[in-house]
Amino acid sequence: MTGIVNDRWSTVRTGDGATVRLLTHEPAGPALGRLVWAHGGSWQRGSAAQWAGVTRQLSAASGWTVASVEYRLAPEHPFPAGVHDVLAAVDRMAQASPELPLAVGGDSSGGTIAAMAAVARRDRGDRVPVQVLAYPPLDPGCARPSYHRDPGAFPRREDLRRSWDLWLGGTRRPGTARPSPLEVPDLSGLAPVYLAVGDLDPVRDDVVEYAARLHAARVPVGLSVLPGTPHAEVLRSPSGILGELITALHEYGNDERTTP
Repeated sequence: MTGIVNDRWSTVRTGDGATVRLLTHEPAGPALGRLVWAHGGSWQRGSAAQWAGVTRQLSAASGWTVASVEYRLAPEHPFPAGVHDVLAAVDRMAQASPELPLAVGGDSSGGTIAAMAAVARRDRGDRVPVQVLAYPPLDPGCARPSYHRDPGAFPRREDLRRSWDLWLGGTRRPGTARPSPLEVPDLSGLAPVYLAVGDLDPVRDDVVEYAARLHAARVPVGLSVLPGTPHAEVLRSPSGILGELITALHEYGNDERTTP
């Protein structure tokens, strides 16, 4: 079921002094929650406008307000710029409607950024948003078996490793911030995490590993592995993975409203 949404552009100031644009979709009725979304594109490409069909559908089908972030792209703006941008949008949403369920999400590289924004809010002692993630790549080395199963599958391992290098600025210095939740030693204290990935996706094993580590840290986690499904599936219509994320928003929103 879908509904009418209204779109508007705005800007938000980030913690490191940048100004970032947001494309916000408001459902016609009272919002059931607030979701900040980060688009895919290997940290180098894509925009909130290009992903508007996805984010508008998310809002219409879930009844949530969705703010899509025009985050700064690599290589001009390497990590952690994109995390700062998404984090600023989450901060605004949390302040605007503290009574509503709060989530952060994204597809592909945007999912990686969204996950680290959630970790950053936990580390600051702020309210932690639920994560709603579609096939995030989580290993800069792209080493797990699913990367080797089909060398021709998108994204190709060598291309994704190059994208990681560009996003990370080419070097990793000891003591710098971690770019992936798989590098965070303690995941406890995170809000529930919903993960969706296709069984044909090269990043599948990253996502499955994240789910296992969340479970070990006693974080509520839902994992959907869709058969016959490749990477970048939310850009296709109809999208089974997008349907999984919409279901997750419904379930979490209902749980939040019924919790004493």
